[in-house]
Amino acid sequence: MKPFRFTLSAAILCAGLVSAPAQQETADAIFHRADRDGDGRVTKEELPDAKTFARFDADGDGIITLAEARKVLTGGAGSEAEGAARLFTFLDRNGDGELSGDELQGQAKRLKALDRNKDGRITRAEAIDTLAVLQGRGDMPAQAPSTPVKPVEAGPSILKPGDVGVGRQIADVTFTTVDGQRRRLAELAAPKGVVIAFTSTTCPVSKRYAPSLARLEKELAAQGLALLLVNPMASESAADISAWARELGFTAPLVHDTERILAAALRGRTTTEVLLLDATRTLTYRGALDDQYGLQYNLDAPREHYLRDAVAALLAGQHPAIAATEAPGCELDLPPPATGTEGTKVTYHRDVARILQQNCVECHRDGGLGPFALDDLAEVQDRVKTIKRVVEQRQMPPWFAAPIADGAENPWANDCSLSTRDRTDLLAWIDSTDRPLGDAKQAPAPLRFSDEWSIGKPDLIVQIPKPIAIKAEGFMPYQFATAQTTLTEDQWVTAYEVQPSVREAVHHVILQVHEKGAGVRDRDEGAGGFFAAYVPGNARRIYAPGFARKLPAGATLSFQIHYTPFGKAVEEQVRIGLVFAKTAPLYEVKTLALADRNLAIQPGAADHVESIERPVPFDLPVLAYMAHMHVRGKAFRYDLMLPDGTQETLLDIPRYDFNWQLRYEYKEPRTIPRGSKIKVTAVYDNSPANKANPDPAKLVKWGPQTYDEMMIGYIEYFTALPPLTAAK
Repeated sequence: MKPFRFTLSAAILCAGLVSAPAQQETADAIFHRADRDGDGRVTKEELPDAKTFARFDADGDGIITLAEARKVLTGGAGSEAEGAARLFTFLDRNGDGELSGDELQGQAKRLKALDRNKDGRITRAEAIDTLAVLQGRGDMPAQAPSTPVKPVEAGPSILKPGDVGVGRQIADVTFTTVDGQRRRLAELAAPKGVVIAFTSTTCPVSKRYAPSLARLEKELAAQGLALLLVNPMASESAADISAWARELGFTAPLVHDTERILAAALRGRTTTEVLLLDATRTLTYRGALDDQYGLQYNLDAPREHYLRDAVAALLAGQHPAIAATEAPGCELDLPPPATGTEGTKVTYHRDVARILQQNCVECHRDGGLGPFALDDLAEVQDRVKTIKRVVEQRQMPPWFAAPIADGAENPWANDCSLSTRDRTDLLAWIDSTDRPLGDAKQAPAPLRFSDEWSIGKPDLIVQIPKPIAIKAEGFMPYQFATAQTTLTEDQWVTAYEVQPSVREAVHHVILQVHEKGAGVRDRDEGAGGFFAAYVPGNARRIYAPGFARKLPAGATLSFQIHYTPFGKAVEEQVRIGLVFAKTAPLYEVKTLALADRNLAIQPGAADHVESIERPVPFDLPVLAYMAHMHVRGKAFRYDLMLPDGTQETLLDIPRYDFNWQLRYEYKEPRTIPRGSKIKVTAVYDNSPANKANPDPAKLVKWGPQTYDEMMIGYIEYFTALPPLTAAK
């Protein structure tokens, strides 16, 4: 019960610094956490510390009621000072006006964090000043950031690429330019590809973007790409359109698409949308040129250069980091797309190869994380039944959040599930009798991948000091290793990438940062959050501009590593590459963990449910979630209960897969308002039907090994930094 005891102490201190209603809410949360069987009473078995139990059991009947808990924890109304003094006195068992390590149940590390003057004791003032540090294991942060959190200014919404045709080949459409020339897309003379830009001489946003498009033409020509301008507005005059082009100095072909034939073939959406096609007419990006102009805002300069970044990725033979966005402008009214693929039969070279390249090849290639490659026809033909199985069962691409309801906006930036069209066409080709190959000339251009770091050259690489021997067969317990940094100044990390030296052997890695002088051990078993994490398909993190994680000077990095023998004895030496901020960050990224250490999963239970609730003491800006269980994990859910009683599911993972512990990342941060509660619920399958179950007859409790279990709901969030925070 020691973990609970310290969390109780931390929560008591928190309760003394908030209003009476909030104190009661905190008291109720403490009581319900202690009440493990949910019968509305806390017994000595549930709270075995005799001294603590006696303080709560006012009538001495051997039972603590909710009313008794409230009386001790809140003590009635009073000023902040009175509440703090009352609760501080509760913890100060020897009455000396200070808290020692003994009174905090031997939590030496917590004592050190709170003890600002390093005298080995905590005064009331120190406790209040550093209350933000006081976080019980598995609890929410104790108080709001010291500086207000500013909302992140949003640009165009990010879209799921497959839903808007990214990765598909655009038909070789014929069109007529304003000067009467009949052209085809394939005839545009540019070795690297073409950008197609929708325009309008009357749409306000299009007009503001006109100078940017004129500059874009020159940039593209220097990079070996052509520009095609398409005006799909029949109501605008050809004379005005031509005059507009002359005034801005365009030399690119210009189409007045009065019947919207070209717009329909391109599935154009607005008069500001730009499309990037490579030399094989594969659509690699569609959306906004940048984020400088919107329907209701102008910026002095763009913050995001979506098309420019996509062009750079194309020239490097890679997928852009952002492949599709909304394009604020005047909407186009087009007929719904025809079913099928351009009205013809699906072929390998034109369709299937692009679907695999867009969704699978990043991992399934020579040197990739996948066990086999899917960038070659022979390799695909050998594995069509495997592909069909994992696609039909929605195991691949790995994405386990519940499907988004029709018409609802997808909140996830990294949703890698197949679009309806891609899934339908891929399965149709596999199920066809002849699996037509089509014209090899229509095949996509091959992608190129970095041989080393996908985040660019790291500023610092930290590797575990000694290789770890991995046996060829059987089971390996978690390994723990540390590596000392030599930083002389604090640094702010804007990107990281974890690289196993033998990828087949590594299931996952959790990295934590230990400040200089701190005792380093396998702390909290992941329940204290983490600095970085690795699972296949989730090996790197690149933070948005202005966001970073702090790496203190002289810090030690610890690596908790889960190895999986794969039939060959090897040695492995994992490392992490870190990129540092060049300018001062605005926000610090952190990870908290909502953890239930009191698991008791019954033998043979096929649907054992565990859940915990935590109050949200301040507006919490959330970036992402990540659920963690072991091999008995079956489902996981994050629910939100707003102060007005409204309930909402934040993330539902109806089919949890231990092999793919994914991060579910918001397109835009989601602020959870103060006074809300977050509930995490986990379902476990401890039955014989779970083929991964090590022992269905076992009562399973919390533990670090795969044959034990965990329940952690990670939440990645951020806090505002003081304006002059230095990025060293």
